[in-house]
Amino acid sequence: MKSYPFIIITEEMLEEALRLIPSTQVNRTIASNIDTLAGHLGEFAFAQFYFGDWKKNNVGKNKGKADFQNFEIKTSAFPFNEKLHLLVREDYAKKRKPKFYVQIIIDVDSRTANVIPPNTKAYICGFATAEDVDNAPLKDFGSKFGKEGGYKCRYISIKDLKPIEELYSQQIK
Repeated sequence: MKSYPFIIITEEMLEEALRLIPSTQVNRTIASNIDTLAGHLGEFAFAQFYFGDWKKNNVGKNKGKADFQNFEIKTSAFPFNEKLHLLVREDYAKKRKPKFYVQIIIDVDSRTANVIPPNTKAYICGFATAEDVDNAPLKDFGSKFGKEGGYKCRYISIKDLKPIEELYSQQIK
């Protein structure tokens, strides 16, 4: 198995992510009860990894735009394994074209987890370009509630993502 860098989710990160949910939650198809929380924590983990400070996130300030200028952070709360995928909803991939999609997996205890406790690892799995995503196959991955999700996603195995460390060579901070 490849080695993936990770960030430890702190109590402070969790408190801030929970505080932001009422003003940031989007009415859309929900795949799990902790989608919004996981999304916030994924952005925090990326900010900590890339900028060295999780507070340099844009949660709540970037509605309708990429999470960071060139990056869209895609986060899943799932028990970590290399069989997981970067998933980008088909409708989203058509509307926005960030330069890079970054996959974060928050390593929860089960696929039906309803909480993300402090000290959980957020794995920074790698990235794909918008072109990579546009050329990826489509599939309905369903919902954690055991039914179809009602939408298709472009998907790329995390094993096939570019190593996250290569973002630094792109010199686009």
